[in-house]
Amino acid sequence: MKKFIATFTTGLMIVGASVSTVSAEEHVVQKGDNLWDIANTYETTVGHLVEMNDLETTVIQPKQKLTIDDIYTVEKGDTLYSIAKEHNVSVKDIKDWNDMDSEIILIGQELHIKSGSLSIEKEPTNQTEETQESTVKEEVQETKPAEEASTNKKEAKEEPVTKQEEAKEESVTKSEKQENPEGKTMTVTATAYTAACNGCTGITATGIDLNKDRNAKVIAVDPNVIPLGSKVYVEGYGQAIAGDTGGAIKGNKIDIHVPTKSEANKWGVRTVDITIIE
Repeated sequence: MKKFIATFTTGLMIVGASVSTVSAEEHVVQKGDNLWDIANTYETTVGHLVEMNDLETTVIQPKQKLTIDDIYTVEKGDTLYSIAKEHNVSVKDIKDWNDMDSEIILIGQELHIKSGSLSIEKEPTNQTEETQESTVKEEVQETKPAEEASTNKKEAKEEPVTKQEEAKEESVTKSEKQENPEGKTMTVTATAYTAACNGCTGITATGIDLNKDRNAKVIAVDPNVIPLGSKVYVEGYGQAIAGDTGGAIKGNKIDIHVPTKSEANKWGVRTVDITIIE
């Protein structure tokens, strides 16, 4: 079936007037290096390196530059929750990647982001000048010794927000656990496509007409890995039918169907866990 598939560049995508700054951490390949050793050095996976660098093979050459992950520079008004939301990751992910014990961040601080996408629009804030000035003062105070009373006040002031964020994450986690049934589980690379494009027939390999139901939960799979007709639960997408195939969908890769091009672009390229129910 002909599809619209989201494509991406390594530059910044400007969505609005205010755009956050994202750079990249790179590794220059040395003689004797291999992807497995590099992945272990940077505490990541071979799959992540392949995805970040659009590699078609695991063979690498000396002096080749590999992007390890994105580096996000914290700006005024940022919180871990807003940064996580921008990059389609969780607060816990960012804390783990950066060995953080708390949600407190400082302007100018660099955070490693191991997502496949670069910067998107920063959410507008409704802070007054007085509130913004208070935020800056608090962040400056954080650079003083931890035993000072000013730092203790800052942590106490931010604690209610932290609890709210944790409650939201716990709620999402519980919901996913309830929806995620038992079955064979595997990790795959997931892209997105839509039948809403010029020249797209909307008819899948198994005969499902996606133009009749743009909200249909259908995924394209490699039939040698996931049999066509299987019911599959996809992390972040929900329960779907393995009802389509694709020329680029080989091995542990899937392509999820979404109603529009904008949703396909928003999904991007992700590494997710799936469960084959039946």
